[in-house]
Amino acid sequence: MDVFNSMIQRSADYILTMTIGDIVDILVVAFLIYRAIWFIRRTNSVNLAKGIFLVLIVWALSELFGLSLINFIIRKLVNLGIIALVILFQPELRRVLERVGSGFTSSRGENSSEVDSAVVHVVLACGDMSESKTGALIIFERNVLLNEIMSTGTVVNADVTAELIKNIFFNKAPLHDGALVIREGRIAAAGCVLPLTKSTNLSKDLGMRHRAGIGLSEQSDAVVIIVSEETGAISVAVDGMLKRHLSAGTLERLLRSLLIPNGEGTTGKGFWNAVKSFFKGNKDEEDKSDKKTV
Repeated sequence: MDVFNSMIQRSADYILTMTIGDIVDILVVAFLIYRAIWFIRRTNSVNLAKGIFLVLIVWALSELFGLSLINFIIRKLVNLGIIALVILFQPELRRVLERVGSGFTSSRGENSSEVDSAVVHVVLACGDMSESKTGALIIFERNVLLNEIMSTGTVVNADVTAELIKNIFFNKAPLHDGALVIREGRIAAAGCVLPLTKSTNLSKDLGMRHRAGIGLSEQSDAVVIIVSEETGAISVAVDGMLKRHLSAGTLERLLRSLLIPNGEGTTGKGFWNAVKSFFKGNKDEEDKSDKKTV
C-alpha cells in the first residue's frame, strides 16, 4: 500500500511540475504516434512494422548486455534502413507532402459561380447516364494539381455542359473509356488514365472504373464521380473512401459541400482546410476501409 501511495505521490508531483509546453509536446507526440500507426494500417505495412520493432528490441538488448559486434551491425542497418524506408514509401510520402504543400500554396482563384454551374451540369449528366447505364469517370480537381493525369489524355478546355459530358462518355466516342478532368469549373481534359487502388479489401463487384477512381482519390484530394456501366449506380470517391448508390440530389449536395464549402469558393482557404483536414477527428478515417466495401 505504501508503494502504491508513493507512486501516486510521485505522479502528482510530476504533473504539478508540468508546463503548458510539456502538455503540448506530449499531445503532439501522441498524435504523431497515432498517425504513424494509422499510416501503417492504411498501407498494409503491419509485418514491416513488426520487423522494425523486432530489430529495435534486439538493438536495445545488445546495448543492455554489451554485445558490441551485434550493436555495431544493427546501428549500420538502422542507418541504411531509414534510407530504405524513404525509398519504399516514396509514393505515400510524396502524397502527404503534396497535400500539406498544396494547403499552404493554394491560391488559384477558383470562381465559385463557375464551379457551381459545373456541379449542376455534372449532376444532370450523371442522372441521365445513370438511367441509360452509361459508364463515366469524372474528376473535380482541387488543390493537388493533376497535370500528370491530364497528360495521359486529350486536352479539351471547354465549358462544362451536360450534353458535352454525355457525348464524351457515349460508348462509341473515342474518349469514353478514360476519365474526364474538371479544373476550375471547366473541362480540362478527357480520356485520361488513372492509377488503380492497391487496396485489397474492396468489394468484388467493383469494376475497373471504381478501382481507378478510388486509386486517384488515395493519391490526391480530387473528388471522383463514377457511374457504373453495369448497374447505373452513381458513386463518389474522396480520400480513398467510396460512397455508393447516390441519388442525383444527394450527389449535388455532396459535391457542393466538397467543392463550394459554406456556399463560397475555396480560394484563400487552402491553409485552413489543410490544418482542419490534418487535425480533424479520426473516426471517419478509421471507418474508410469498411465503407469501401459497402
